[in-house]
Amino acid sequence: MPIATIAPSVAQDLDATSDAIDEVNQLRGRLWDEDSEFDKDKDKEGFRDYESACDRVKNFYKEQHEKQTVAFNIKARMDFKSRRRARMGVWEAIELLNTLVDESDPDTSLSQIEHLLQTAEAIRRDGKPEWMQAAGLVHDLGKLLLLFGSEGQWDVVGDTFVVGCKFSDKIIYPETFKSNPDSNDELYSTEYGIYKPHCGLDNVMLSWGHDEYLYNVFKDQSYLPDEALAMIRYHSFYPWHREGAYRHLCNEKDEKILAAVQAFNPYDLYSKSDDRIDVEKLAPYYQGLIAKFFPPILDW
Repeated sequence: MPIATIAPSVAQDLDATSDAIDEVNQLRGRLWDEDSEFDKDKDKEGFRDYESACDRVKNFYKEQHEKQTVAFNIKARMDFKSRRRARMGVWEAIELLNTLVDESDPDTSLSQIEHLLQTAEAIRRDGKPEWMQAAGLVHDLGKLLLLFGSEGQWDVVGDTFVVGCKFSDKIIYPETFKSNPDSNDELYSTEYGIYKPHCGLDNVMLSWGHDEYLYNVFKDQSYLPDEALAMIRYHSFYPWHREGAYRHLCNEKDEKILAAVQAFNPYDLYSKSDDRIDVEKLAPYYQGLIAKFFPPILDW
C-alpha cells in the first residue's frame, strides 16, 4: 500500500513504534559498558594471587617467558596462515575443550566448557547484549591449539605481552624473562624495540596464544562487532588492560577498545567458581545464540 494512503493516526503509531525500537536498540548498545553487577558482593582478594600460586602455575610462566621470542612469534603466525587445522561448528569446538585444564590459571580447576558457560551466564544475568554473551561463551576457544599440535601450554595460555621490545615489569614474574634471549638483544630490549611511538596494537606482536589465534579465526568468520573481537583478542593482555603498560605503543583506537576489554574482564575473571554447571540444561540457549553470530561450519 503506498505510504500516502496510510491514515495519519496509523502513520503516527508507526513512527512511535519505530522511535521506541530505536530507543531500545540504543539502550542495548550501551549496556555492554555499564558496570558489572554479578560480582558486587564477591570477595576478589583471592583472584590472580600469583604469589601464592602452586608450582604448576609458576613453572608454566617461567617456561612461557623463556620461550616467547620474536623468532617464535613470526614462526607461529606463518604456521597459522599455512594450514587449516579442522572444520567444525562452534558448539562442537566447545565440546572439544571439555577435557582441558589451563595450567596457567590459579583460580579454577574446572574444565574449559564450564568456565565458558560461567562467563557467558554472568554476562547474561547482568542483561548485557547477546553479542557480549557470545563473546563470553567463545573467548577461550583458542585453547583448541592444545589439540592442534601446539608446542606445549606455554604457546597457548597465560597472560599475553608484547614481544619485540623491552619486557614490561608489569608482567607477572618479570624476573623470569632473564632467560629469554630477546632480553639481551640490542634492539628487542629497548623501550620501543622494533616499533614506533603510538603505532597501535594492530601493529605489534603479542605473545602467541589462544587470544591471538581465535581473533584471527573469528575476524572473517563471525558476525561479532569490533568490541567483541577486542574482548577476545586482548582478554589475557593483563599488563595492558589491568596494569596500564604499553601506553607508549597505543593509539586512539586502542584507547577506545580498552573500555570494551575492561568491561569484559570481570566476567572472565570473577565468574570463576568450582560450582558445577549444568551443561545439558544451558546448551539449547547457547546453541541458538551461536547460530546468530557464527556460520554453521568454520575453518580452524
